[in-house]
Amino acid sequence: MSLKDNLEMYKNSANTVRMLSVDAVQKANSGHPGMPMGMADCAVVLWSEFMNFNPQDPKWPNRDRFVLSAGHGSMLIYSLLYLFGYPISLEDIKNFRQWDSCTPGHPEYGHTPGIETTTGPLGQGFTNGVGMALASKILEEKCRSEKFSPISHRIFGIVSDGDLMEGISNEAASFAGHHKLDNIIYIYDDNSITIDGNTNLTFSDNIPAKFEAMGWHTISIDGHNYEEIAKAIQEGIDYQGKPTLIAAKTHIAFGSPNKQDSASSHGAPLGEDEVKLTKENLNWPLEPLFYVPDRVRSFLEKQVQGKKETYKGWQTSFKQWRKDNPKLAKHWDIIHQQELPSDLEEKLKAVIPEEADATRKINSKLVNKIGDMLPWVYGGSADLEASIKAHLNEEGSIGPATFTGRNIHFGIREHAMGSILNGMALYGGFVPFGSTFLVFSDYMHPSLRLAALMGIQVIFIFTHDSVFVGEDGPTHQPVEQVSILRSIPNLTVFRPADGEECLAAWMHALSNKKGPTAMCLTRQKIDKFEKKDHNIDNIKKGAYIVSEENSDSALDLVIMASGSEVPVALKAKQLLSEKNMNVRVVSLPSLNLFIKQSPSYRSSIIPEKDIPIVMVEAGLPPVWQFVIKNPFLFYGIDHFGASAPGGEIAEKFGFTGEKLASRIMEWKKTI
Repeated sequence: MSLKDNLEMYKNSANTVRMLSVDAVQKANSGHPGMPMGMADCAVVLWSEFMNFNPQDPKWPNRDRFVLSAGHGSMLIYSLLYLFGYPISLEDIKNFRQWDSCTPGHPEYGHTPGIETTTGPLGQGFTNGVGMALASKILEEKCRSEKFSPISHRIFGIVSDGDLMEGISNEAASFAGHHKLDNIIYIYDDNSITIDGNTNLTFSDNIPAKFEAMGWHTISIDGHNYEEIAKAIQEGIDYQGKPTLIAAKTHIAFGSPNKQDSASSHGAPLGEDEVKLTKENLNWPLEPLFYVPDRVRSFLEKQVQGKKETYKGWQTSFKQWRKDNPKLAKHWDIIHQQELPSDLEEKLKAVIPEEADATRKINSKLVNKIGDMLPWVYGGSADLEASIKAHLNEEGSIGPATFTGRNIHFGIREHAMGSILNGMALYGGFVPFGSTFLVFSDYMHPSLRLAALMGIQVIFIFTHDSVFVGEDGPTHQPVEQVSILRSIPNLTVFRPADGEECLAAWMHALSNKKGPTAMCLTRQKIDKFEKKDHNIDNIKKGAYIVSEENSDSALDLVIMASGSEVPVALKAKQLLSEKNMNVRVVSLPSLNLFIKQSPSYRSSIIPEKDIPIVMVEAGLPPVWQFVIKNPFLFYGIDHFGASAPGGEIAEKFGFTGEKLASRIMEWKKTI
């Protein structure tokens, strides 16, 4: 039966989505009813006629991904998931936005079956979808045989005016158009309404023309005309060489007599009186609440049954593909299982140079060895490859409609880079890394935060990590960024001082499946230093003893330092030892990990006594109250940098062993 023959069923199904959304928001007395009401027609046609999925296997690799970038309209996707048979109950719909509900205020990855990514911060879902599309193209290229490709799906999404106003979406749209990601089909909810009112207050972009200029195929439709919706989606599926944007002209709060096309329906319940009027206007029963007609249930169950048949067909073809293509099947298993080789740490340790070097250069050697051993690691930089050196030298580059390489050139799009990496990690089969200067992590904070919130494995490489960058001056010299990164929950931050610490950072990043890792690396060479402890397992704990006197005398002082300041601390220790002070030097590559260690280990590094503690770091102070109860001095920087050679800056700002030792002696007199 054709879509044309089912128009009445689509209308009933869309109204079911509308009214479930309205009732849930009204019961919660919180939410955004207007968007689900306006986009119900597009969503029902998309999910019924075009999307391939199996609600009983939500992680099926060849499922079509659906990203609700306009995450404020979360009741739209919760209603769809419930109606299409995912493990979400009507009781869950009734508990919208309530404690411990699987239907929270915005879609949350890992919280609700069928949710592909956490959305709500506008533009992030749009950009995650671009990362998923890139990952899909790469995997299809790697695993396709002459007869069958296990990956042949698409990335569908609903995006809003707010999404398209955000800068990140424009960065991502440019990237997607340039790379010809024709597996993307986004429906733009063109309802001309935001929280403050009509979009003409702030927004007059010609969206189709803008996207066409960025290499997209665009289609304009009436978002309430089922035949136009279906025709446009099919055209997007068939169109090759460009991603597709369907500009669907819709009415926010469609069907509400007094709130349709009004900003008042965007972020607040309709109100009991308006709910009644809306149901009467749409010929919907006033009671019971959360009503789902039997004919709608039956219709959508039949649609799902057809999808399950498609799923079964794929499973049969996939089994045959595995049998016919053992090498491809082995690659598939390797990248999805992502088991780390037992000799990985040993082989990485072998590439660490013996001579002193910048940690960005040491990292380059580690990245390349990791690339050789782990085929699921992909990454690139935001136009800083030559400086950062996080490049897989034996691999090619991904380019327009070219997906055989493993190096990704993100262009000067730091914000989009972070979110595209998140999309790749969410897709599965990849551990992605991205790199830029540490000072530009500011552009990436929303993506870093969401990676941490979702608990996904993404690796962020930041170089040029301090004022010792030098001549570029304060605009390029990070002062506050390390402390900012450390403040993000579930983001593990490393600031390594040598090759062993870089190795420890990578071993953590590759084994931690429950959150992202950030590495802050130096531009300048760090002097080699002798250390008491070469145990990588201790270094992985976030802090360890580098040097202390072998004597029976009581400990007088502990100096803690990270990164390039560790040699400075050791020089100060040498000078203080000459004044008969018994000093311990501790390297702290990761405060986040050190805080998580047992009390006994922490006290073995920082004695729980009145022993004075000095922390040396060329930046703002971190949150030391978590671990430091002793008399405490932070020796850092509370101002922006300056333009001068790095060595001169170190001298002027006091980061020499002599000046550190002098300051410690002055401070000791006051405690």
